[in-house]
Amino acid sequence: MRASRARGAHAPAQHALAAIFAVAVPSPLRTLFDYLPPLDGPAPQPGARVRVPFGRGHKVGLVIACRTHSELDPSRLKRIARCLDAQPLFDPSLLALLDFTAEYFHHPPGDVLATMLPPLLRHEREPRLVVQREWVLTDSGRQSLLDGTAFGPLQRRLLDALARGPLVAADAADAAAMRRLAARGLAVAYARPPPRPRAAHAVSGAAPALNPHQHQVVAAVAATLGGYAAFLLDGVTGSGKTEVYLALIEQVIASGRQTLVLIPEIGLTPQIVQRFRRHLGVAVAALHSGMAQGERVAAWRAARSGEASVVVGTRSAVFTPLAQPGLIVVDEEHDLSYKQQEGLRYSARDLAVLRARQAGVPVLLGSASPSLESLHNARSGRYRSLSLPQRAGAGSTPSMEVIDLRARVLEGGLSEPVRDALAQCLAAGEQAILFVNRRGYAPVLMCHACGAPVDCPRCDAHLVLHRAEARLRCHHCDHAQSVPTRCQCAERGALHAVGTGTQRVVEYLGARFPSARVQRVDRDSTRRRGAMEGLLEQVQAGAVDILVGTQMLAKGHDFPRVTLVAILDADGGLFSADFRASERMAQLLTQVSGRAGRGERPGRVLIQTHQPQHPLLRTLITGGYAAFGEAALAERAAGALPPYAFLALLRAEAPLRERVYEFLDAARGAAPGADGVTLLGPVPAPMERRAGRVRAQLLLEAASRAPLHRWLGEWVPRLEALPAARQVRWSLDVDPQEMI
Repeated sequence: MRASRARGAHAPAQHALAAIFAVAVPSPLRTLFDYLPPLDGPAPQPGARVRVPFGRGHKVGLVIACRTHSELDPSRLKRIARCLDAQPLFDPSLLALLDFTAEYFHHPPGDVLATMLPPLLRHEREPRLVVQREWVLTDSGRQSLLDGTAFGPLQRRLLDALARGPLVAADAADAAAMRRLAARGLAVAYARPPPRPRAAHAVSGAAPALNPHQHQVVAAVAATLGGYAAFLLDGVTGSGKTEVYLALIEQVIASGRQTLVLIPEIGLTPQIVQRFRRHLGVAVAALHSGMAQGERVAAWRAARSGEASVVVGTRSAVFTPLAQPGLIVVDEEHDLSYKQQEGLRYSARDLAVLRARQAGVPVLLGSASPSLESLHNARSGRYRSLSLPQRAGAGSTPSMEVIDLRARVLEGGLSEPVRDALAQCLAAGEQAILFVNRRGYAPVLMCHACGAPVDCPRCDAHLVLHRAEARLRCHHCDHAQSVPTRCQCAERGALHAVGTGTQRVVEYLGARFPSARVQRVDRDSTRRRGAMEGLLEQVQAGAVDILVGTQMLAKGHDFPRVTLVAILDADGGLFSADFRASERMAQLLTQVSGRAGRGERPGRVLIQTHQPQHPLLRTLITGGYAAFGEAALAERAAGALPPYAFLALLRAEAPLRERVYEFLDAARGAAPGADGVTLLGPVPAPMERRAGRVRAQLLLEAASRAPLHRWLGEWVPRLEALPAARQVRWSLDVDPQEMI
């Protein structure tokens, strides 16, 4: 980490003192700050929070180190006002992770600290302790089950679980349903103080039945427990990766250690947490941004104390303290959600590997469509490659068929083969998924006279028609307006909806298959808290015939009754300025297709496209994702693109275009000597105007990582000193995953 200082310039001399505390303070300055010990109370330990004077007020920071020298004159140093923690919140390994993250991503350490801490712990006030409530089935509740009283899917699941024993609500949706049951006298809650940490937990429930491939994977990873090893588990969709995770976690629990499981989406958390709790019979903590802040702190502390044997969380959970780490799992490791796109632009997947190395524990990266970076790491020996080549249980690999849309008539976005297949599926009492990666009714509202679309006034994007609410919306800046009846052109032409979104498909299905139960799954339909969980339960209960949704449906969901998947438009990712677009499309097609045929009945996948001979589609269908990966890596190597090169992206935005390019030109002029680093640009961002701000960028590329970071280490302080830097909003993205 860069040399620490208090406010002011670096002094040329080192000043010896009894004790100097280097503190990370949330601020945009890329440095630590030196403070003297507090006048009253105990001196803080590294890893403890402190209240310090900063600017004209006070802030909560974290002590990183204690030393005897400062670069500033002692008279300029201020004292810590108060130590907030009797014991450190962060152990040395987490302090090292903070240090690495700040250095690697060239980001202020105080901002890294703010990302690592739950929001309530970033303030001086002690957060209110959340007391868990344990729910128990009443005699009336038990009798209602015996009488066969009708309940909704969520309440029925909870009552069935309560019949097996006391239960702690997994999330807010479960807690709300529990309260409704209590109001009817069917359940009652008791305050349950957190149990004391135990060295080991007894596993309850039978172990999952594993096939030979799963046994081999478990044995390979289990042999490394107690030491560092990195594994890439390439398992086809439905191959039983979760069963592998459970079998390994059982062994970790038996050794008295903890497991950290990262998942890509908040919507997956409740079902995974419930499954882990049901099978393992231990405390499982969930951590994600959708939780109430008190619940989040309670879960964070349970992980830190060792009370929680398993921690399941999204991206930021990679920073969760663990008392006794034993294993780290990154499920769906390819998912873009693991890369933070604002502020500290870290990769949770990559930091998980680093953390496993620091802690001396194995890390398992699982996916049916691994990222090209992970495939390359497996090729080069950094990761050990494991495989689950076939589906577990009765599931079979679905058949895949490309439907050429050229010269075909579409109804509601569906071709005749898809309509026929859907009718057959419904007649057989099976479920279907229609995938269309556009929410809203239609992506464009266009004038029939002049051909002009209705555009967002703040972005270089078309407004999307949301017909149900009679609004036009921008999906980039969230601008909304009423739907005009006529174009503003001289002809005052009528406006027509062009293209297909999820709402339009649902409308068509209601007319074509009026008896079918259709459910839409996109960001609009699942905004309400608990909506996604309730929807998934309806699907599992057989209360839905057709699911129409976006990529939210592609991530980790297991729908045994789904036998048909239709991808209504596969062309979106085939042509893009982003070199990663083909990889993303291949992953998406693989994941969506994998929802079919996971039960006893065979699955079928139909892919609609205007490019039936496109190499990506042909390779995927004939050779699967593995063949695509080989071809894509060869292309990347020939083009000297990641993972065979290393990139960083300097982005800038401002209301005025000249301010943006003034800064980027100055940034290019402030660049150090070449040292193996090539600068490209400045150029406009693919979407140049967004939310009323003009955006442009500089791309940096190097053949190896070390020269790039040495170069960035010299360049970033120069950027901060540029007068033009104060006129724009700028950010540095190391290892960017998107070029937009």
